[in-house]
Amino acid sequence: MRRLLTGILTTTLLLLNTVVLICPLLVFALLKLVLPGRGRDYASWAVMWVAETWSEIDKAIFALCIPTKWDIRGVENLRKDTSYLAVSNHQTWVDIPALIESLNRRTPFFKFFLKKELIWVPLLGLAWWGLDYPFMKRYSKAFLEKHPELKGKDLEITKAACELFKRQPVTVVNYLEGTRFTEAKRQEQQSPYRYLLKPKAGGVAFVLAALGEQLDALLDVTIVYPGNQAPGFWALLNGSISRVIIDIQVRELDPALWAGDYENDPEFRQIVQAWVNQLWVDKDRRIEQLRAEMG
Repeated sequence: MRRLLTGILTTTLLLLNTVVLICPLLVFALLKLVLPGRGRDYASWAVMWVAETWSEIDKAIFALCIPTKWDIRGVENLRKDTSYLAVSNHQTWVDIPALIESLNRRTPFFKFFLKKELIWVPLLGLAWWGLDYPFMKRYSKAFLEKHPELKGKDLEITKAACELFKRQPVTVVNYLEGTRFTEAKRQEQQSPYRYLLKPKAGGVAFVLAALGEQLDALLDVTIVYPGNQAPGFWALLNGSISRVIIDIQVRELDPALWAGDYENDPEFRQIVQAWVNQLWVDKDRRIEQLRAEMG
């Protein structure tokens, strides 16, 4: 019963925070559509400020209602006046609050690419649209064979989104696995990693191509939960998660990673893919270390 009441209280407060702050957020988002030049930049700054405030209140709600310990590492030297590329393992919806706990108001407000269907999520879909989150439509190989004219559409969206990001500091989050990790998916892929799915380099390659000169560093984010299975969002809301480790390693970005044409140059593509694969080898090893520490 205590878990149920905790979950209801936490959910109610989070929804109240969303309902109250989504209104000014959408007002400023609409102003971005009509204001020229610097006015649009001020409106965009206001949207980010509302989003950061929303996130800070969410953090306060979690601190008040649930006993989860957020074990955050590696954030001491992060800055808000520069841009980052963040890559993270992805297991559960709880990964989003974990990023909020670790990055909000330590870096520029983070943005990530969403599945197009998520625009229909009540309230949040509108908020993500107002925050300029790119909505991606992913097509299967079989579908693209029948509709070759749609090939590359995701990459066009990536390029267009990154052009928007050039106007202000940003933290671009990329989930290289493309989907949430499960053991069944790992086995189906025959992934060479113990705790990760195979990474996809295409999306991050185009972010680097569009924003490379603007990016100050790579934030290599590793999130680990207790037990052998990633917890569901309700487990967070009802206080069932005792501890979350969010380990952030700041890595330099080699300008060679955006010095070529990923789509048309096979040699350059191999360079980027080798870099991504090494990141994943290191991350898999890091997850094993953190899981051992978690006990």
